[in-house]
Amino acid sequence: MKAFFIDEPGKTSFRDIPKPAVREGEVLLKLKRVGYCGSDLNTYRGRNPLVSYPRIPGHEIAAYIEEIGPGVPDLFSPGELITAVPYTNCGKCGGCLKNRPNVCEFNETLGVQREGSMTEYISLPYQKILKVNTEDPNVAAMIEPLAVGFHAARRGRPEKGETVVIFGCGLIGVGAILKSLRSGATVIAVDIDNGKLELAKTLGAHHVINSAEEDLQARVKELTEGIGPDLALEAVGFEGTYVQAIDVVSYAGRVVYVGYANGPVTYETKKFLLKELDICGSRGSEAEDFMDVIDMLEEDVIDINLLITRVVPFNEAGEAIAAWSENPGAVTKLILDL
Repeated sequence: MKAFFIDEPGKTSFRDIPKPAVREGEVLLKLKRVGYCGSDLNTYRGRNPLVSYPRIPGHEIAAYIEEIGPGVPDLFSPGELITAVPYTNCGKCGGCLKNRPNVCEFNETLGVQREGSMTEYISLPYQKILKVNTEDPNVAAMIEPLAVGFHAARRGRPEKGETVVIFGCGLIGVGAILKSLRSGATVIAVDIDNGKLELAKTLGAHHVINSAEEDLQARVKELTEGIGPDLALEAVGFEGTYVQAIDVVSYAGRVVYVGYANGPVTYETKKFLLKELDICGSRGSEAEDFMDVIDMLEEDVIDINLLITRVVPFNEAGEAIAAWSENPGAVTKLILDL
């Protein structure tokens, strides 16, 4: 079967590899759509510290069940459209023992620490398979990336009547926007791309700020009557926005970081001491977040096609990621059609 590899930074290829056998407790999946994640772009650019080369990327999955292995409970049927949780968990580390498997110390994510899903078939443990109530594989492929944003917002605990500032209107930021809106919060979306800000507004963000064109702190103060937002969520991964989140959030506020900053971040520690901030990280997502996204999509509250930049034939996977690397701001989501 055909598989797509990132061989080394800036270099890709297709290869033939053996079709996987279906082992005890596993389900064989025929891939239909696979989304490109920012982690895949970082792998292509040589900026992903968790990856080794060569690597089959991809963990945003829409697939049809091809075969059910021995020892799998009577939960699935061949031909069903599914998505999958792409992380492993050991069950023994501190994260797992605290019932937070998404932060397993020994996690191996598809397409990062182990071979991913940009191939014709993959076999996964049945516990990682989730049914989706849709016939559209594009919708199924969007569940995992949206779940990451849902999880980040859930970490921030937005409530009705609160104000949330979200830095970054890429797909993770969009997930955080949608989850915050579902919590009843007022959402202020921040980006430097007017197209992405228009998308945020279309999805329901109450206010948008282009921080390259406006005084961010002054505008946020104006919108929050000088108090600042209850929650600031950073989904960019930039040193400057890491600091801005601390600057703009209210006293006794909360800050969530889901974007990886490429370099060290320097703070004035007095700001998060005097404000007595709750600061936390967010990593991946949990089954609860997947189900929240599935529930939202079943309610048909958004047109998923608004979030998809292009659906690309599988044989153009290399050209697509190279073009994305050249102009990352032009892409919200690329999806491969297998």
